[in-house]
Amino acid sequence: MKVISKLSWLFVGGLFIFSGLIKINDPVGTAIKLEEYFEVFATDFASFFLIFKPYALYLSILLSALEIILGVALLLRWRLRQILVSLLVLMVFFTFLTFYSAYFNKVTDCGCFGDAIKLTPWQSFSKDIILLILIFILLATRRYLPETKAKIAGVLVAVTALISFGIGIYAYNHEPFVDFRAYKVGNNIPALMKPSAPLRYKYIMAKNGEEKEFTNYPTDSTWKFKKMVPLNPQDGPKITDFNIWNDEGDFTQEVFNGNKLVILVQDVSKADQKVFTQINQLVAAAEKSSKNIKPVVITASSSQDYDVFRHETNLSAPYYFGDATVLKTMMRSNPGIMLFKNGQVVGKWHYNDTPDINTVEQLL
Repeated sequence: MKVISKLSWLFVGGLFIFSGLIKINDPVGTAIKLEEYFEVFATDFASFFLIFKPYALYLSILLSALEIILGVALLLRWRLRQILVSLLVLMVFFTFLTFYSAYFNKVTDCGCFGDAIKLTPWQSFSKDIILLILIFILLATRRYLPETKAKIAGVLVAVTALISFGIGIYAYNHEPFVDFRAYKVGNNIPALMKPSAPLRYKYIMAKNGEEKEFTNYPTDSTWKFKKMVPLNPQDGPKITDFNIWNDEGDFTQEVFNGNKLVILVQDVSKADQKVFTQINQLVAAAEKSSKNIKPVVITASSSQDYDVFRHETNLSAPYYFGDATVLKTMMRSNPGIMLFKNGQVVGKWHYNDTPDINTVEQLL
């Protein structure tokens, strides 16, 4: 039991720190996931859950920092009983969320490890059950984990809290430190829209109440098709929903041709207009560049709203429309800037880090 207790102590503490760091690295992404939960609960339980939606970003940073702080405090064995009870309460809450998501198929990705590690709802629930069991073990075997009395432990926990909140605030005002998304710098978007290898399937067929799997579609017509399951889903396209259009038609492939300075404006009603002074200077310099850079704007707002907005901000560049969820995945800031070279992402900036034309040209 002493060995089990110490292994549980190390595993739970380490996993909470890892999970919190992954989330606080991308607080906007975590906030988007929280908003999804609030919307589901508002529909299924009570509309008051929508009250929390405007505060999703603050809750994102708070909960992510809390995971890191509790993980560090556990490993330091500082105020052990209180920390274990706090972890238990947190895990009961998370376990309810993941069970509800899995059983009712409400939120298909819990966001437990952000975009770094994708878990199915039932995998997330299983992970939480294991953590609950380990926390109960730690509560029952506390005598094997002597509590730290040194004041330095409390100081280290306080420093952890300051650093955690600092990371979250910095990551919000810039892009995530580590980008786990499919649109990160270095990725080729057109290539990721195609399978990396031919997809293979198995066919679930039924006859006379019996189900059977076939790797090749049966020629016997008495078998009735039920469903098709991919055998190598990891080889499927990593990007399936990138699409750019305007009133004249689809322009997705056009965005992948040559050098494109892409200004992403997810929602014109929430975009800070003051930052467009510097963005407009970059757009004007790009149009004169010897690198043949073509500025384009992609927005999820309506054409009427965007027309008003572009006149207010003097943003003069051809604009196209894209899905709001896709734009939020591509860029966490609103607005944001990306640089494409034949569909490959070679640059990516939060509006607080708007580059000058020399930086852009060097990347090309």
